[in-house]
Amino acid sequence: MKRDRGAILAIDDDQAVRQGLKEILEAQGHQITVAADGEAGLALLADRTFDLVLTDLALPGLGGMDVLAHLVKEQPQCPCIIITGFGTIGNAVTAMRQGAYDYLTKPVDPTELCLVVARALDHNRLKRENLQLKKQLHRRYGFGNMVGMSEAMTRVFELIHKVADTDSTVLLLGESGTGKELITHAIHFNSSRRDGPLIPVNCAAIPEELLESELFGHERGAFTHAVRTRLGRFEQADGGTIFLDEISEMSPGLQVKILRVLQDRAFERIGGVKTIRVDIRVIAATNRDLEALVRQNKFREDLFYRLNVIPIRVPPLRERVGDLPLLTRHFLQEFCRKQKKPLKRLSPGALDLLDQHPWPGNVRELENLMERLVTLTEGELIEVADLPEKIQLLNLPALALAPDLTPQGLHLTAQVQAFERQLILKALESSHWVKSRAAALLNLNRTTLLEKMKKQNIPATPPFIPGSEKSS
Repeated sequence: MKRDRGAILAIDDDQAVRQGLKEILEAQGHQITVAADGEAGLALLADRTFDLVLTDLALPGLGGMDVLAHLVKEQPQCPCIIITGFGTIGNAVTAMRQGAYDYLTKPVDPTELCLVVARALDHNRLKRENLQLKKQLHRRYGFGNMVGMSEAMTRVFELIHKVADTDSTVLLLGESGTGKELITHAIHFNSSRRDGPLIPVNCAAIPEELLESELFGHERGAFTHAVRTRLGRFEQADGGTIFLDEISEMSPGLQVKILRVLQDRAFERIGGVKTIRVDIRVIAATNRDLEALVRQNKFREDLFYRLNVIPIRVPPLRERVGDLPLLTRHFLQEFCRKQKKPLKRLSPGALDLLDQHPWPGNVRELENLMERLVTLTEGELIEVADLPEKIQLLNLPALALAPDLTPQGLHLTAQVQAFERQLILKALESSHWVKSRAAALLNLNRTTLLEKMKKQNIPATPPFIPGSEKSS
């Protein structure tokens, strides 16, 4: 039994044609419904959803153009193929100008019919997939998906809202991992350019000798290995947005050419003489202090001012006071959904330690950690012991101030031993008395820890849980 490959409506007043279309297309695995006139066809369209409509141009009553007009207005996602006699091809061409996908002439050639139908269905499928992709992008990069309630991020969100639907150049400033790329996507997909391309270029990741060709393209024969003409990223971004990430890493010579594009929206391919004009919006980003680089003559001042039209400073995670619980919950929900696991949550102690961590990798580091915890943690509650050891170390007490020396002095060895005992007990408590974890927290071998516990007269099991020794 053949699988249905598409639901098709065929409208023709000639019973022999209807039957022929039905037999040919059903043999290809399609599901075919037929109608003898335009009125019957429109009634079926009102009652059911079809992937494709085939209609004769000359029908009694409502004609094929009426069916086409209905589809264009009410069901634009459904392509329409016009069937016409040889003498009315001009009308079929007119129908294509008004929205028909293609046309066939009578008598219909079975091979041509199958090819045109297959192309139309593929085209329709790609349109649906593209629409679905845009919906997914909107869900991912919509303003409602940007997480944060801190004062620092509220200011950023307000700026993004104001600049998104303009063509102003935006300069994103912030440490690596703060979310500059996410903000770029949000600006693009909430602008009038959302249907155009968003072309990213990581200026630090492309070797300097290749970056110019990558940005501007080249003509065939421009250099040794230029065997064909190649479009650059600026040309690919025409009608959309180009994102120049890590723009501070550009060479001075390339900075001059970028300046011209920003001024004139025009450039030439390498080896070419034709000036190419593009309609683009530019978003640039850097994790370095561009003003300091300007003062050091490492970045062109005129380019800096061309880029610095709308500067947006993206704060590091350590400055986003109060956002950590929101972000951890957001990422836990996202990764639990992706991995089809029950929703996990952080214990108060674990969240408190995360709040103490400086997050040098910013939001990207937090996102990666949440994915790791969802993957590796078995229970639904993520405890302190589940966190990376470098974060667990934050649970150890800070080095106490040395006691004041009195005229009688103090016993140094006793003081050192007391502090060592306190550290060992704290490490054991943090690791739920799992000796290997406690040793790792203290950067000791497990055997060394056991020796120190014996010398300090620390029991092998927590005294408050008799018989619960964990020797792992």
